[in-house]
Amino acid sequence: MSLDADALVDRRRLRRKLTFWRVAAVLVAVAGVAVAGSALRDRPELGFGDGSQIARIAIRGVIRNDQERVEALEKLAKSRAAKAVVVHIDSPGGTTAGSEQLHTALRRLAEKKPTVIVVDGMAASGGYIAAMAGEHIIAQGNSIVGSIGVMFQYPNVADLLKTLGVRMEEVKSSPLKAAPNGFEPTSPEARAAIAALVADSYDWFRGMVRERRGIDGELLARVTDGRVFTGRQGIELKLVDALGTEETAIAWLAKAKGIDPKLPVKDWELKARIGDLSFLHLAAASVLDAVGLGGLARTLAETGTIQSFERLNLDGLLALWHPAAAD
Repeated sequence: MSLDADALVDRRRLRRKLTFWRVAAVLVAVAGVAVAGSALRDRPELGFGDGSQIARIAIRGVIRNDQERVEALEKLAKSRAAKAVVVHIDSPGGTTAGSEQLHTALRRLAEKKPTVIVVDGMAASGGYIAAMAGEHIIAQGNSIVGSIGVMFQYPNVADLLKTLGVRMEEVKSSPLKAAPNGFEPTSPEARAAIAALVADSYDWFRGMVRERRGIDGELLARVTDGRVFTGRQGIELKLVDALGTEETAIAWLAKAKGIDPKLPVKDWELKARIGDLSFLHLAAASVLDAVGLGGLARTLAETGTIQSFERLNLDGLLALWHPAAAD
């Protein structure tokens, strides 16, 4: 019996050591892959190779401040391989500050390399701010452009709280501190302060349209009243330069900028985050499974797709086309 007990103890010790070294090996492998992936991510010509090419980048979804995207565009501007850039845009806009940041980064890129914009689905509001950074805007006939304007939205639940018999108390340094407040009716002073904020950003937006698109007078008033237009309408209103697709953009680069139209077009990832790489997800799952947390690994795998969707968590002034949902 004593020998059997000793053998059982030795076996358990051996199993624990084996598990430890398995986990350690997986962790070392994950760390190595992470370092290699990080090094590849930081290469300014990731995905380009050594030959001359046309870079293709995409601006999709809601626009917010994104320093990683700015840094990626700066690397693209320094790339020796990329001779020109085609920017695909399909965005309803986003925060005014985020749209300004993106526009500035794209303008810096356009100063270094010929840059043409292709509107796939829409370039509305902040999306159009981004589009104006290019030297030439191409859209499909039924693309949506425009929505030139700024808004400030906030919920007000004062009536609901009153019905429930709930009242929010507060002490603040001045009447306009933390105004507007969704827990109480908006005062005329608070509404006027927000209106001034919106007006200032709107004037900035209109000024950009005037400068970048060469629109003024009655036409400027017409295109900046907040409505959206189709690509066909955009041609007449000078919001769009031509109708077409990426092929049209490459033809323009060849004619206007002398770019070889036979150059290969390569995707430039603006967000090559190391955590987005599937082999790292697999490695992390292996580690969790090795230490007996397979259930957690499966849960993370299942929720990973959910986390990949953009979260509409926008604060402050918005340059966003947001049509009402159908009933």
